[in-house]
Amino acid sequence: MTDMVQATAPTAARVSDTYRWAQLAIGVAAMVMIANYQYGWTFFVPDIQKTFGWDRASIQWAFTLFVLFETWLVPIEGWFVDKYGPRIVVLVGGVLCAIGWVINAKATTLNGYYLGMIIAGIGAGGVYGTCVGNALKWFPDKRGLAAGITAAGFGAGSALTVAPIQAMIKDSGFQSTFLYFGLGQGIIICILAFFLLAPKPGQVPNVVANAALAQSRRNYQPTEVLRQPIFWLMYFMFVIVGAGGLMVTANLKPIAVDWKVDSVPVTLIGMTMTAVTFAATIDRVLNGLTRPFFGWISDMIGRENTMFIAFGMEGIGIWMLYLWGHDPVWFVILSGFVFFAWGEIYSLFPSTCTDTFGAKFATTNAGLLYTAKGTAALLVPVANYVQQTSGHWDNVFIIAAGANILASLLAILVLKPWRRTVVAQSSA
Repeated sequence: MTDMVQATAPTAARVSDTYRWAQLAIGVAAMVMIANYQYGWTFFVPDIQKTFGWDRASIQWAFTLFVLFETWLVPIEGWFVDKYGPRIVVLVGGVLCAIGWVINAKATTLNGYYLGMIIAGIGAGGVYGTCVGNALKWFPDKRGLAAGITAAGFGAGSALTVAPIQAMIKDSGFQSTFLYFGLGQGIIICILAFFLLAPKPGQVPNVVANAALAQSRRNYQPTEVLRQPIFWLMYFMFVIVGAGGLMVTANLKPIAVDWKVDSVPVTLIGMTMTAVTFAATIDRVLNGLTRPFFGWISDMIGRENTMFIAFGMEGIGIWMLYLWGHDPVWFVILSGFVFFAWGEIYSLFPSTCTDTFGAKFATTNAGLLYTAKGTAALLVPVANYVQQTSGHWDNVFIIAAGANILASLLAILVLKPWRRTVVAQSSA
C-alpha cells in the first residue's frame, strides 16, 4: 500500500483564481516591458538613416535579426522553463534586453546594430516564450483568453511609450533614447522575474470539455510534435499571416513617409496627432485588444472558426489600406483595422498547439510553433527590396492580402477536420 502511495505523483492543493490571475498579471507586466524592442524600432529607423546614410533595407535587417533570434531560440528557452521553472529564464532575458539596447546606443556600424538587436532578441524571446507558456499552463480552462491577455501585453504594451519615445528621440537624440529605455525596461523585467512561478500538478483545473474545442488528453514530446504533419500546416499558416503584419510593423513610418501622410495632423475621437503617431498608437492598442478578444471568442466557437473570421478580415483590411491609405484619416483607421485582425495569431496559434499536443510540454511546443514568426520576419527585407525595385508598395500589399485569404480558407477547410481526427486518435 505504501509503495502505491509513493508511486503516484504528489499533487498540490488547488490554488485560488486570484492566485492564478496574479501570476498572469506578472507575465503581462513583463511582456509590456519587452514590447518596445519590436514595436518601437520603426521610430529609430529614419534617424539612423539620416545619421549614417545607410539604405533602409540594410537597416531593416536589424529588425529581421531581432525577430529571428526572438523566435527561433524560444524552443530552447522553453525547454529550460519546462525543466527549471520560469524565474531564471526571465531574469537572464531582462539582462540581455538591457544590454541589447545599450549596444544600439553606442553603435556606429550596421554590424553594431545587428549585434544589439540579436542580443535584445534573445532576451525578449526568453521573456515572451516563458510568459505565454506559463499562461497556457495556469489556465487549461481558459487557454485562448489567457494566452491572449499575455500576448496583449506585448501587442499593446508599447502604446503608452509611442509619444515619449518619439519625443525623446527628437529632444535628446536616438542614442540616449536607446540607452535609457533599454536600461529601464531591462531592470523592471529582472525585478518581475522573482515573482514568477509555474503551477504544480493539482493546482489548476482539468482540461475543459467543450464540443467546439478539440483538446488532446495526450502530452506529446517536442520531438514527436515535429514529426506531425498537422504541426507543419499550422506553421505554414503562421508564416503567411505573420509576414504581412510584420511588414507593416517594421515599415509603418516609411510607408507613411512614401505616401506623404506621415506628418499630416489627423483629428479623431477628440484627439489630434500626426497621422503616423496616431496610427502607431491606435495600432498598438488594437493589436493588444485583439489577442484576448479573439482568444476568448475561440474558447467558445473553436479555434479554426475564429481563424477563418480573423484572417479573412486581415486580408480585406490590407487590401483596403492599399486602396485608401493615401488619405491620412483612412491611413490611421485602416492600419488600426489591419493590426486588430493580425495580432490574434499570438493567442490562436499557441492555444491551438496546446489543445492539439497537450499541456505538459506547452512552453517548448508553443515555442516551436512561434519560430514561424522568425521565418515570417525573413520576408520583411524581401518586401523592402520589392518596394525599392518597383518604387511603390502595390505588389507588397497585394501579396500580403492574398496570403491572408489563403490562410483563412486553410483554417476552415483543412486544419479543422484534420485536427479533429488527430485529437480523436490521440485520445483513443
